[in-house]
Amino acid sequence: MSEITLGIIGSGQLGSLLCEAAKKLKVKTIVISDDKHGPAQNYADEFIFSEYDNKDKIKDFADKADIVTYEFENIPVEILNQINKEKKVLPKPDINKVIQNRKLEKNFVNDLGIKTTDWAFIKSADDVKKNEKLLPGILKTNTLGYDGHGQFVLNSLTDLKKDWCFTADYILEKKVDLKKEISVVIARFSNGETYTYEPIENVHKDQILKHSKIPADISPKIFQEAQSSAKLIAEKLGYIGVMCVEYFIDQNDNLLTNEIAPRVHNSGHLTINAFSVSQFEAHIRAVCNLKMKPMQKISNAEMNNILGGEIEKFKNKSFKDTEFFFDYKKKEIKDKRKMGHLTILKS
Repeated sequence: MSEITLGIIGSGQLGSLLCEAAKKLKVKTIVISDDKHGPAQNYADEFIFSEYDNKDKIKDFADKADIVTYEFENIPVEILNQINKEKKVLPKPDINKVIQNRKLEKNFVNDLGIKTTDWAFIKSADDVKKNEKLLPGILKTNTLGYDGHGQFVLNSLTDLKKDWCFTADYILEKKVDLKKEISVVIARFSNGETYTYEPIENVHKDQILKHSKIPADISPKIFQEAQSSAKLIAEKLGYIGVMCVEYFIDQNDNLLTNEIAPRVHNSGHLTINAFSVSQFEAHIRAVCNLKMKPMQKISNAEMNNILGGEIEKFKNKSFKDTEFFFDYKKKEIKDKRKMGHLTILKS
């Protein structure tokens, strides 16, 4: 067993897969979560059930860890800062502060000369009316949004509900004439070395990732631009660990940055089987300051998320040597909940 103990905040499937990767590297893991039934407890060396504002439990967690990371970004920055006073948190809390806030995130990306869809900051219905040129568009909560939560389609001003109280801040994004969506997963180490996976083509249904594949059906120009902008974003953030940049490609082949995920990413699940080093292993190596080993592509691949009750038909199924089924072992099946995934290697 390594002398390193890695603390992980969050106990979902990303936490589970991080714990599995850590075991192979002989890194001990301790997970803290406000979900009593979080599946990562099945893979961690130690599990602490606690609300994230419980200072005593947070201190106990930090005391037992050498380094701390997280599997989801919507953690109060104050909590990350509290832990960071005791033990180093990677990625750094100030990065999370930017990425949790869509306005700060988009300003950061635009200031680097990287394109996003046209957008405006919204505090009231009047702000929407002043930015009518962005309609049809999508109104998104400025913070705490994921998998389509906190998003509202506005095709015209008539879609503004009369009783809509703007109690939160929003951004309004102009709808993209979408050709396809891609993502780039990148690992960056403390010495500045970066390891960039090839762009992944993604298909969403009801704003939830359904299917990912490599190679992405994109031009060499888009391939290069996506990798280069992801690398620039990671460098300017001073990022350590694995992150993902999600992109839109419009009908005119413009690459538009959608958002940054400061963590391992659902679309990167196929790296477990399609590359010699998965995104999860790369993240553990980066945050624990372990030497990276050569990262090589093994195969083309596609990954399909398994949602809700779909999981039942996979549990007793036989699979080919090129098929890899992952059951997240979640206690409760819910509609549209990510319950597992299937990766298929392709020639």
